Amino acid sequence: MSSWETRKWGILFSHPRDYTPVCTTELGRAVKLEPEFAKRNVRMIALSIDSVPDHLGWSKDINSYNCDEPTETLPFPIIADPKRDLAVKLGMLDPDEKDSDGMPVTARCVFIIGPDKKMKLSILYPATTGRNFDEILRVLDSLLLTAKHNVATPVDWKPGDRVMVPPNVPEDEASKIFTCGIETKDLPSGKKYLRYTAQPK
Repeated sequence: MSSWETRKWGILFSHPRDYTPVCTTELGRAVKLEPEFAKRNVRMIALSIDSVPDHLGWSKDINSYNCDEPTETLPFPIIADPKRDLAVKLGMLDPDEKDSDGMPVTARCVFIIGPDKKMKLSILYPATTGRNFDEILRVLDSLLLTAKHNVATPVDWKPGDRVMVPPNVPEDEASKIFTCGIETKDLPSGKKYLRYTAQPK
């Protein structure tokens, strides 16, 4: 996988299995959003326990779900993990959901890996709950922004919203770094830690 993620951000998302309803809707959404991930220099890769031939057949269903030509091609690869080797190694099993053989199914994990090959974010959804890919994009935007600039993003932040000055930036330094101005919220404690500034360009 190292050649796949070289010098780029990467996102790995796992699925319980091919030809299942929730997974098909998720992969369909991921296909539709792939240009947005590519725009952010993020490469996508999926994982499911079934075989490569199953992945190719399932890809037709995914494209058809999107009302596109039912081809075997998706804009990102799907790893075949029939023995759950990767799922076990990466801690992707859902302890509460079992398949017909009584084996734990692969949960819906999202791993975001930075260009330095380090994990930047991990989200675990149960097998019964579909992911929100708009939220994954929002998180990516925050990760990309905060990796480039010494800022933090507050609750419900969206691109273009105000950001926060981290606590480790002293007051005198902050005024030099954030020349567009800082707004500090008054709090009963008198501590001036809620500091907002415009999102850096």
